[in-house]
Amino acid sequence: MSRYLLTCKGLYSPCYADTQPWFEWTFREFGLPEAIRTDNGTPFAGRGVTGLSRLSVWWIKLGIRPERIESGNPQQNGRHERMHRTLKQDTAKPPKADMNRQQLRFDEFRYEYNYDRPHESLEKKTPSSVYLLSHKRFPEKIREPEYDFGIEVRTVRHKGEFKFKSNRYFLSELLVGEKVGLVEATDGKYEIRLGFHPIGMLDVRLGKVEPKSKKV
Repeated sequence: MSRYLLTCKGLYSPCYADTQPWFEWTFREFGLPEAIRTDNGTPFAGRGVTGLSRLSVWWIKLGIRPERIESGNPQQNGRHERMHRTLKQDTAKPPKADMNRQQLRFDEFRYEYNYDRPHESLEKKTPSSVYLLSHKRFPEKIREPEYDFGIEVRTVRHKGEFKFKSNRYFLSELLVGEKVGLVEATDGKYEIRLGFHPIGMLDVRLGKVEPKSKKV
Protein backbone atom coordinates (compact mmCIF):
# COMPACT_ATOMS: atom_id res chain seq x y z
CA MET A 1 0.00 0.00 0.00
CA SER A 2 1.59 3.27 -1.11
CA ARG A 3 -1.20 5.52 0.24
CA TYR A 4 -0.82 7.58 -2.93
CA LEU A 5 -3.84 9.88 -3.39
CA LEU A 6 -4.74 9.53 -7.06
CA THR A 7 -7.19 12.40 -7.31
CA CYS A 8 -9.26 14.66 -5.10
CA LYS A 9 -12.17 16.48 -6.71
CA GLY A 10 -14.86 18.63 -5.15
CA LEU A 11 -18.29 17.89 -6.64
CA TYR A 12 -21.73 19.33 -6.01
CA SER A 13 -23.32 15.88 -6.08
CA PRO A 14 -22.15 12.28 -5.51
CA CYS A 15 -24.42 10.98 -8.29
CA TYR A 16 -23.19 8.69 -11.07
CA ALA A 17 -23.28 11.40 -13.76
CA ASP A 18 -20.91 13.61 -11.74
CA THR A 19 -18.56 10.96 -10.36
CA GLN A 20 -18.12 8.53 -13.26
CA PRO A 21 -16.18 10.93 -15.55
CA TRP A 22 -13.61 11.55 -12.80
CA PHE A 23 -13.19 7.84 -12.13
CA GLU A 24 -12.66 7.31 -15.85
CA TRP A 25 -10.09 10.12 -15.95
CA THR A 26 -8.28 8.54 -13.00
CA PHE A 27 -8.32 5.06 -14.52
CA ARG A 28 -6.99 6.38 -17.84
CA GLU A 29 -4.25 8.30 -16.06
CA PHE A 30 -3.14 5.68 -13.53
CA GLY A 31 -4.51 2.36 -14.79
CA LEU A 32 -7.15 0.04 -13.36
CA PRO A 33 -7.03 -1.31 -9.80
CA GLU A 34 -7.80 -4.91 -8.90
CA ALA A 35 -10.39 -3.79 -6.34
CA ILE A 36 -11.92 -0.68 -4.77
CA ARG A 37 -13.01 -0.73 -1.14
CA THR A 38 -15.79 1.68 -0.16
CA ASP A 39 -18.54 2.28 2.34
CA ASN A 40 -22.19 1.55 1.51
CA GLY A 41 -23.19 5.05 0.46
CA THR A 42 -23.86 6.81 -2.83
CA PRO A 43 -22.52 6.40 -5.50
CA PHE A 44 -20.70 3.19 -4.53
CA ALA A 45 -23.58 0.96 -3.46
CA GLY A 46 -27.31 0.58 -3.92
CA ARG A 47 -30.15 -0.45 -1.64
CA GLY A 48 -31.35 -3.48 -3.62
CA VAL A 49 -30.61 -7.13 -2.90
CA THR A 50 -27.45 -7.04 -5.03
CA GLY A 51 -26.10 -3.90 -3.34
CA LEU A 52 -25.03 -2.65 -6.76
CA SER A 53 -25.06 0.89 -8.11
CA ARG A 54 -24.55 2.13 -11.66
CA LEU A 55 -20.98 2.93 -10.71
CA SER A 56 -20.19 -0.49 -9.25
CA VAL A 57 -21.76 -2.24 -12.27
CA TRP A 58 -19.42 -0.23 -14.49
CA TRP A 59 -16.46 -1.17 -12.29
CA ILE A 60 -17.27 -4.88 -12.59
CA LYS A 61 -17.49 -4.61 -16.38
CA LEU A 62 -14.02 -3.03 -16.28
CA GLY A 63 -12.73 -6.01 -14.28
CA ILE A 64 -12.59 -4.15 -10.95
CA ARG A 65 -13.85 -5.96 -7.86
CA PRO A 66 -16.07 -3.81 -5.59
CA GLU A 67 -15.40 -4.37 -1.89
CA ARG A 68 -17.87 -2.87 0.56
CA ILE A 69 -17.20 -2.62 4.25
CA GLU A 70 -19.88 -3.59 6.76
CA SER A 71 -22.22 -0.77 7.78
CA GLY A 72 -21.03 0.98 10.92
CA ASN A 73 -17.49 -0.42 10.68
CA PRO A 74 -15.31 2.37 9.23
CA GLN A 75 -12.24 0.68 10.75
CA GLN A 76 -12.47 -1.85 7.91
CA ASN A 77 -11.27 0.96 5.65
CA GLY A 78 -9.08 2.61 8.27
CA ARG A 79 -6.34 4.03 6.01
CA HIS A 80 -8.88 5.86 3.88
CA GLU A 81 -10.79 7.11 6.92
CA ARG A 82 -7.62 8.58 8.42
CA MET A 83 -6.74 10.28 5.13
CA HIS A 84 -10.25 11.69 4.90
CA ARG A 85 -10.09 13.13 8.41
CA THR A 86 -6.78 14.81 7.58
CA LEU A 87 -8.21 16.12 4.31
CA LYS A 88 -11.21 17.69 6.06
CA GLN A 89 -9.07 19.20 8.80
CA ASP A 90 -6.54 20.70 6.39
CA THR A 91 -8.83 21.88 3.59
CA ALA A 92 -12.40 22.38 4.76
CA LYS A 93 -12.32 23.81 8.30
CA PRO A 94 -13.56 26.31 7.38
CA PRO A 95 -14.53 25.59 3.75
CA LYS A 96 -13.43 28.02 1.05
CA ALA A 97 -15.77 30.66 -0.35
CA ASP A 98 -16.48 28.86 -3.63
CA MET A 99 -15.74 25.58 -5.39
CA ASN A 100 -12.87 26.97 -7.47
CA ARG A 101 -10.99 28.06 -4.37
CA GLN A 102 -11.88 24.82 -2.60
CA GLN A 103 -10.51 22.83 -5.52
CA LEU A 104 -7.25 24.77 -5.43
CA ARG A 105 -6.86 23.78 -1.78
CA PHE A 106 -7.66 20.15 -2.60
CA ASP A 107 -4.96 20.21 -5.29
CA GLU A 108 -2.43 21.69 -2.86
CA PHE A 109 -3.33 19.06 -0.26
CA ARG A 110 -2.93 16.22 -2.77
CA TYR A 111 0.56 17.43 -3.72
CA GLU A 112 1.60 17.84 -0.07
CA TYR A 113 0.16 14.44 0.88
CA ASN A 114 1.87 12.59 -1.97
CA TYR A 115 5.21 14.37 -2.23
CA ASP A 116 5.97 16.21 1.02
CA ARG A 117 4.55 14.23 3.93
CA PRO A 118 6.46 11.15 5.13
CA HIS A 119 4.25 8.36 6.45
CA GLU A 120 4.98 6.21 9.47
CA SER A 121 3.51 3.16 7.72
CA LEU A 122 5.89 3.73 4.79
CA GLU A 123 8.98 3.90 7.01
CA LYS A 124 9.01 7.70 6.73
CA LYS A 125 8.84 7.60 2.94
CA THR A 126 6.42 9.66 0.87
CA PRO A 127 3.64 7.96 -1.13
CA SER A 128 5.11 9.23 -4.41
CA SER A 129 8.41 7.49 -3.71
CA VAL A 130 6.83 4.03 -3.51
CA TYR A 131 3.79 4.29 -5.78
CA LEU A 132 3.72 2.23 -9.00
CA LEU A 133 1.28 2.63 -11.89
CA SER A 134 -1.11 -0.22 -12.52
CA HIS A 135 -0.21 -2.41 -15.48
CA LYS A 136 -3.92 -2.78 -16.33
CA ARG A 137 -4.82 -0.05 -18.79
CA PHE A 138 -8.27 1.40 -19.40
CA PRO A 139 -9.86 -0.43 -22.37
CA GLU A 140 -11.00 1.45 -25.44
CA LYS A 141 -14.01 -0.88 -25.57
CA ILE A 142 -15.63 -2.41 -22.52
CA ARG A 143 -16.32 -6.10 -23.08
CA GLU A 144 -19.55 -7.73 -22.01
CA PRO A 145 -19.30 -10.26 -19.13
CA GLU A 146 -18.16 -13.73 -20.19
CA TYR A 147 -18.95 -17.07 -18.55
CA ASP A 148 -17.29 -20.47 -18.52
CA PHE A 149 -18.87 -23.46 -20.20
CA GLY A 150 -21.48 -25.10 -17.99
CA ILE A 151 -22.62 -21.94 -16.21
CA GLU A 152 -26.32 -21.18 -16.65
CA VAL A 153 -26.61 -17.76 -18.31
CA ARG A 154 -29.75 -15.62 -18.15
CA THR A 155 -30.61 -12.18 -19.48
CA VAL A 156 -32.16 -9.74 -17.00
CA ARG A 157 -35.47 -8.57 -18.45
CA HIS A 158 -37.09 -5.16 -18.54
CA LYS A 159 -38.51 -5.31 -15.01
CA GLY A 160 -35.21 -6.42 -13.48
CA GLU A 161 -36.26 -10.08 -13.51
CA PHE A 162 -34.70 -13.21 -14.94
CA LYS A 163 -36.29 -16.57 -15.69
CA PHE A 164 -34.85 -19.80 -14.29
CA LYS A 165 -36.45 -23.25 -14.15
CA SER A 166 -39.82 -21.83 -15.32
CA ASN A 167 -39.93 -19.19 -12.56
CA ARG A 168 -39.17 -15.49 -12.57
CA TYR A 169 -36.96 -13.88 -9.94
CA PHE A 170 -36.39 -10.18 -9.31
CA LEU A 171 -32.74 -9.16 -9.26
CA SER A 172 -32.20 -5.47 -10.08
CA GLU A 173 -33.54 -2.95 -12.58
CA LEU A 174 -29.94 -1.70 -12.88
CA LEU A 175 -29.10 -4.93 -14.68
CA VAL A 176 -31.80 -4.84 -17.35
CA GLY A 177 -30.28 -6.21 -20.55
CA GLU A 178 -27.25 -7.68 -18.78
CA LYS A 179 -26.38 -11.37 -18.83
CA VAL A 180 -25.83 -12.98 -15.44
CA GLY A 181 -24.44 -16.40 -14.64
CA LEU A 182 -25.81 -18.93 -12.15
CA VAL A 183 -23.45 -21.41 -10.51
CA GLU A 184 -24.90 -24.22 -8.42
CA ALA A 185 -23.58 -23.95 -4.87
CA THR A 186 -25.64 -26.42 -2.81
CA ASP A 187 -28.94 -28.22 -3.30
CA GLY A 188 -31.44 -25.63 -4.46
CA LYS A 189 -29.04 -22.70 -4.17
CA TYR A 190 -27.20 -20.89 -6.95
CA GLU A 191 -24.60 -18.16 -6.78
CA ILE A 192 -25.51 -15.31 -9.15
CA ARG A 193 -22.59 -13.60 -10.85
CA LEU A 194 -22.13 -10.56 -13.03
CA GLY A 195 -19.07 -11.68 -14.95
CA PHE A 196 -16.51 -12.77 -12.36
CA HIS A 197 -18.24 -11.04 -9.43
CA PRO A 198 -20.84 -12.68 -7.11
CA ILE A 199 -23.88 -10.42 -6.67
CA GLY A 200 -26.45 -12.62 -4.95
CA MET A 201 -27.74 -16.08 -4.06
CA LEU A 202 -30.82 -17.66 -5.62
CA ASP A 203 -32.67 -20.04 -3.30
CA VAL A 204 -34.98 -22.05 -5.56
CA ARG A 205 -36.70 -23.72 -2.60
CA LEU A 206 -37.65 -20.40 -1.03
CA GLY A 207 -38.27 -18.81 -4.44
CA LYS A 208 -36.20 -15.69 -3.85
CA VAL A 209 -32.86 -13.98 -4.38
CA GLU A 210 -30.85 -13.21 -1.26
CA PRO A 211 -27.85 -10.91 -0.75
CA LYS A 212 -24.40 -12.38 -1.17
CA SER A 213 -22.55 -12.07 2.15
CA LYS A 214 -19.77 -9.49 2.09
CA LYS A 215 -16.17 -10.38 2.93
CA VAL A 216 -13.64 -7.58 3.36
